[in-house]
Amino acid sequence: MKISVYRKAHFNAAHRLFVPDWSDEKNSEVFGLCSNPHFHGHNYEMEVKVTGEVDPVTGYLIDLKILKDIIKDQIENRFDHKNLNLETEEFKTLNPTAENICYVIWTILREHLEEKYEIGVRLYETPRNFVEYPAS
Repeated sequence: MKISVYRKAHFNAAHRLFVPDWSDEKNSEVFGLCSNPHFHGHNYEMEVKVTGEVDPVTGYLIDLKILKDIIKDQIENRFDHKNLNLETEEFKTLNPTAENICYVIWTILREHLEEKYEIGVRLYETPRNFVEYPAS
């Protein structure tokens, strides 16, 4: 039986969207208020989807406590209350757009979950704006 389970989590982080090779004017034109040189923050909400076959003995797809701990250790502890541009290795040279943050989270989780699982990440930057990887 193939099934999907979900785990929700959140973190708060600051960032600035900008391309270093562009002028402040061009960055402001493209990214608007999100290019504020003093940064700005979001309360990110995240859903992690794990899909696969249910273990016939345990009845679990994955122990949700294990998934919770991976998300806490690898995502929340890494990004919560951080300035993504300045305090994280992942975004030292990568523009921390919602799209890039979502993909980075997926990549980190992929490294920590068994290959037998398909995984997906949905990241809400605001209650109305969200991204998803992989795209459905």
